[in-house]
Amino acid sequence: MSEPAAKLDNPRPPAFGGRIRDMRRKADLTLQALADQAGISVGFLSQVERDKATPSLGTLANIAATLGVDVEVFISTPKPSDSVTREGERPRFALADSSLSYEHISTSLPGGTISSLIIHIPEGYASEVTAHVGEELIVVLEGKVRQSLDGTQFVLHPGDSLHFMGDTPHAFANIGDGPAKLLWTGTTPRLLGPRTDKTPTNDINRRES
Repeated sequence: MSEPAAKLDNPRPPAFGGRIRDMRRKADLTLQALADQAGISVGFLSQVERDKATPSLGTLANIAATLGVDVEVFISTPKPSDSVTREGERPRFALADSSLSYEHISTSLPGGTISSLIIHIPEGYASEVTAHVGEELIVVLEGKVRQSLDGTQFVLHPGDSLHFMGDTPHAFANIGDGPAKLLWTGTTPRLLGPRTDKTPTNDINRRES
């Protein structure tokens, strides 16, 4: 006599309340601001972030749109192969009017809180000084980079790294004789922009004085 077939349960996606909270904080939004933009009460949003309440798909889509992501970020369960990116297969993207270009290293991971990019820096480029919430870690892959951190300057060569909090005023510049390449990892909001497969030109946004 054969045993009865086991009942298959529908797989449940991972809880997403903490993911919403982390993304909201990285976007520098208060509970009230996100709730207002998503069209829900602040009390309900608080319950969602603590996984005490489950929003409808429409409400979740409104939350996702306010945070600038697809709703699939919260409801999909990625396959292990989705976590792999390949050298030479990652599309580059750029921000408008910038000579920098980027490659995403990190993937959309439910519950994930870090972003990682390869940054391609043309010769002579110097960034503005910036400060923001989050944590950053950079590793120089190619070239020679000067990193300023709260007024202190470090010259970094391939293999050198720097780990710092994003609220410390910081800037970087390519001071080598050719392009430079950085591996950047952080908990700051993801950089978005139009993708391009072109090699960055030598149009320099800012040069050292």
